Parts: sequence; structure tokens; C-alpha cells
Amino acid sequence: QVQLAESGGGLAQPGGSLRLSCTISGSILSIYALGWYRQAPGKQRELVAAITNDGLTNYPESVKGRFAISRDNSKNTVYLQMNSLKPEDTAVYYCTYEAYGTEYRGKGTLVTVSS
Repeated sequence: QVQLAESGGGLAQPGGSLRLSCTISGSILSIYALGWYRQAPGKQRELVAAITNDGLTNYPESVKGRFAISRDNSKNTVYLQMNSLKPEDTAVYYCTYEAYGTEYRGKGTLVTVSS
């Protein structure tokens, strides 16, 4: 089993920044991918960032150039730096761990972008 715990959510103003963190614990394999998803009320889950074991990253157009994912394997932590936030970025953000077809995710942290 793998456990994930997100932190860093909260209220930000449009144009502001937040940094989310996710700490991973449990039976962590040596090769795994990490990601951040979000889900707004009434909407489907959306991938906002992913990073492979080799550090390759992937972003959808909606956040490209504004969000940045990074990982510190020595701390079993993945980060999501979110800049130039928009009201449409408001959602619950989840981090995920995926290895050999098995995915785990955290409980999520709420990000609200509002003036």
C-alpha cells in the first residue's frame, strides 16, 4: 500500500501563486510516476501535471507555462508550483502515484482562486 498526503491548498487571488506538496509513504517501488489531478464541482477529473521517474513532464494546454511539477525522490515528495492562477483553476487537487498499472491517490487539497 502507498499513502499520499497533499498540503498547501488555500485561497489565492487571481494572478497569484500557490505551491502544493504531496508526501508519499508506504511500499514505494523504485520506479514510479507521479501526477497532479484536479476536480471542480460538477466536472470530470482533469490531469494538470505528470512527471515520470526520469523527470519527463507533461501538462495540458490549460496550465502549460503556468504550472510546474517537480519531485524530490530523497524526500518522497512531489510538488506543484502554480503561478498566474485563474478563477477557473479552483478545484480540489489530488496527487497520484502510479507504478506497474496500479494507481494510488491522496485525499486532495482545495484550491480556491477568488478576489
